[in-house]
Amino acid sequence: MDVLSDVIAVMRSGRPRSARVAWRAPWGQRFPSAPGSAGFQVILQGSCWLIPPSGDPVALSAGDVVFFPHGHAYGLADSPSTPLAEPVCDPLEDAELFASDVVGQEGPVTVTLCGGYQLSPGHTHPLLRDLPEVIHLPARLGHHPELRAAIDLLGNEIGNPRLGADTIVPALLDMLLLYILRTWFENPPTPDTGWAPALADPAVSAALHAMHRDLARPWTVQTLAAQAGLSRATFAHRFTTLAGRPPLTYLTWWRLTVAAELLRESDAPLHEVATHIGYTSEFAFANAFKRQYGTAPGKYRRQRTSAQP
Repeated sequence: MDVLSDVIAVMRSGRPRSARVAWRAPWGQRFPSAPGSAGFQVILQGSCWLIPPSGDPVALSAGDVVFFPHGHAYGLADSPSTPLAEPVCDPLEDAELFASDVVGQEGPVTVTLCGGYQLSPGHTHPLLRDLPEVIHLPARLGHHPELRAAIDLLGNEIGNPRLGADTIVPALLDMLLLYILRTWFENPPTPDTGWAPALADPAVSAALHAMHRDLARPWTVQTLAAQAGLSRATFAHRFTTLAGRPPLTYLTWWRLTVAAELLRESDAPLHEVATHIGYTSEFAFANAFKRQYGTAPGKYRRQRTSAQP
C-alpha cells in the first residue's frame, strides 16, 4: 500500500458516521471537542461562518470543505454575531432529528454534510499529527474534481437513501477522507513544514512507499537508500530531516504500530503478527513491543479487547 492509504487503514477504527443537516437562519451551533477523532463539514447549499476556537471567523460557501483532523471544538453559524447554541445531541448519532429543515427559524437555508472518523488510540502517525487544527478547502471551479465527485455522491446517498446505502455510505466516507488528505498534501500552503515535504520528495517518498509495501522485508539503511537512489549518508540525512526521525527508527515504530492494530482487530497468533511485521523471533518482537507500549503483546491484546464495548 502507499503511505497515505496504509496510515488511514491502520489509524482509522470503527465505522465512520455522517449526517445531512439543514439550518434555517438565524442559527448558530457549537460542536464540542472530540479527542481521538477527526471530522469534516461540507457546505452543500447556502453559506455560513466557521467560528474557530481562536482567530477570526471564516466565511464558507457552497462547495467548501472544512476538515478537523484533531477533533478540536468549533462553531458554525449563519453570521459571526449569532450566538452559538450548546449541543443537545450529536447530529452523527441522532441524524433523524436533523432530517428536515427544523434547525433554526424562518430565514435562508444552509445545508451541511458533516462526518466523523474514530482514530485508533495510542501513537498517532506524524502524517496526521502534523496537520493543522483546521483545513479549509475552498470550492474552486475545475479544482479537485475527484473530491467534488465524492461529495456529490455522498450527499445524494445520505439525502436519498436507497438499496445498498448502508455499504455505500461508509465506503464514500473513507474515499472522501482520502481525497481531503490527498488534496492537502498535494497543495499545502506551507510546503516546507510537516510531512508534506517528505511525501513530495521523490527519494524519501520512494523509501517510505517501499517500507509500507513490504513491511516484513529485512530493510537496512543501505537497501532503503538504493530504493531512494541516493548514497547511504545522503539518504539517511534527508530522511531524518524531512520525516523527523531516522529511517530505521521510523520503520520500527511503524512495524509496532501495525502490530498493535493487528492485536486489537484480529485473533492472529503472536508468531504470525511477528512474522507479518518483519520479526523472525516472537521473543524479539515481544521485547520490541514492550519497549514501545510498556506491556507485552499478549497482555496488550487482552486489555484492549476487554476495553472494547
